[in-house]
Formats: sequence, C-alpha cells, structure tokens
Amino acid sequence: MEQNTRQFDILEEFVGIRLDKFLSLQFPQKSRTNLQNLIEQQHILVNGQTISKNYKLRLHDVVKITIPPPVEYQIVAQNIPLDIQYEDDDLLIVNKPKGMVVHPAPGNYENTLVNALMYHCGHSLSGINGVIRPGIVHRIDKNTSGLLMVAKNDISHQCLAQQIKQHTFLREYQAIVYGNVKQDSGVINAPIGRNQLDRKKMCVTSHHAKEATTHYQVLQRYGEFTHVKFRLETGRTHQIRVHMAYIGHPIAGDDVYGPKKVISKLQGQCLHAKTIGFIHPNTKQQMVFDSELPAYFTAFLNSIATE
Repeated sequence: MEQNTRQFDILEEFVGIRLDKFLSLQFPQKSRTNLQNLIEQQHILVNGQTISKNYKLRLHDVVKITIPPPVEYQIVAQNIPLDIQYEDDDLLIVNKPKGMVVHPAPGNYENTLVNALMYHCGHSLSGINGVIRPGIVHRIDKNTSGLLMVAKNDISHQCLAQQIKQHTFLREYQAIVYGNVKQDSGVINAPIGRNQLDRKKMCVTSHHAKEATTHYQVLQRYGEFTHVKFRLETGRTHQIRVHMAYIGHPIAGDDVYGPKKVISKLQGQCLHAKTIGFIHPNTKQQMVFDSELPAYFTAFLNSIATE
C-alpha cells in the first residue's frame, strides 16, 4: 500500500501557531497524539528538516507530511459467549454487555465483540469495514450495553447502512440522567464534532461538526435523577452522552461527560440500547427487537426509587 504525502506552504494566517496544532486543523480526523507521533517518527518535515512538535510556523515554511499506510492486523477468533437475540443467513442481533469493546483498536486487539463474532460466524461476516470491523454496521460505546446489528454479507451491510443514513433504522435507548428534566419530551438538535482541547472527547460545536438530532421522553422522575428514553435520528459518536451533558443533564456514571465525582458502582454510563428496528435486507419485512434492562440498570433504578 502506498504512502500518502501532502505538502503545505504556510500562509500568513498560520504564522506563529504550533506545528502540531496546524496539523490537527488540516487533519481533523486524526488525534493530536497521532500527529505528534508522526512528527517524532520523522514523517513530518519543515523545509526538508525534522522539527519538534512545538515548533512555531513561519511565513512560507514548507510542511511536508507523509502518512504511512495503516498496519493490517490479524484479528484472532475467540470463544467468548454471546447473547444472541436473533440470527439468520443475513444478519444477527446481539445484546452487548457493559464493558465489552465492539471492535479491535490499537492496544486492544482481543476480547472484543468482533473477536467473539469471528469465532461464532467464521468467515460469514460482511467485509465492507475491513478486517478490524467485520460485520459491524453501527457501534455502541464500551460501557453502553444493549442491542447491536451485525451483517453477515456485504449486500445486507449496504442495505442496513442505507437505512441508518436515511433515518429509517429505529434505535431507542434508555438512560438515567442527573437532575430533574423539566420537559416531558423534546428534541436536541445540536451539531457534534471533536473537542479541540481534548481529542478523545466529542462536544457540541460548529467546528468540523456533523448534524446531530436526539429525541427524548421522560419516563419517570426521581428527585436528583430522571429515567429517560431516547430515539436517535442520527448516530454520532457519543451522541446521547454529549447532548445530555450539553443541556445540563449528563448520564449517571459517565466518567467523561459527567461530574468529576463519578458514581463508581455503575462502572460507566447508565445507558442501554434497548430497541432496534429495521427492514430485513432480504425478506423486506419490518423487524423490531426489544431487550430487557440489564441488572446494573435496574439495580440503580431501584436504589434511587427508594431514596
């Protein structure tokens, strides 16, 4: 696979800013850490010379960046139990537990949902998302539990992905959030992009952002907490978590977008992907699947109900 090389002639608007910050503006899909590593590995030159990440750009500097081809990893099939709700020759629905990562990533290539799927399905998974994400049509966060769609072939994958794109794929979640959500229902329409100060976080922003819409409905109020149902119209990274924090009601247990004093017994956000619905890519029938709230969720719900 060939390397990707790009070159920039520094104009007046970028004079005086750090090299790594300039690069993050040019490559918003890459983390600041990743770009800094490329500088240290001498894949980025200024005027033909290696340079430090905190170098401040000058007028007409020539910045050349060579992005090496991605490393292809061999993902190992692992015999990990799966809670499969439905399965046929085209797809399967799995109920992912809290704490399980969906697909391998740098530093974490084992014990993911994909490792388990490869053992269960063998080679019967779509290949559209490459070797790292076989069969994965959509994702949920590590500490979010609930229903996930898996495609067994490329035709099914393309059909299901198109339904998500056209907002006809039903995705409903439930969560317990901080505070008393005053409105019984509402819509949060606020664009989401990567946080420029912390590349691991997302935020509501107009900078390199994508449209994001979340519908919510209050199920029950418990004084300092509210039990809420959500329907996703779009599916941005951390969408529900970011939107609820944005309106002042972060999800209980969320150690990224919630208060500094985390409810540790929840071991992550109290958020469950409860319902999914779609048109079957082969039979064309409408299918809807609903899951029970997991034990960690109901235990916390019972604890706040008795306070």
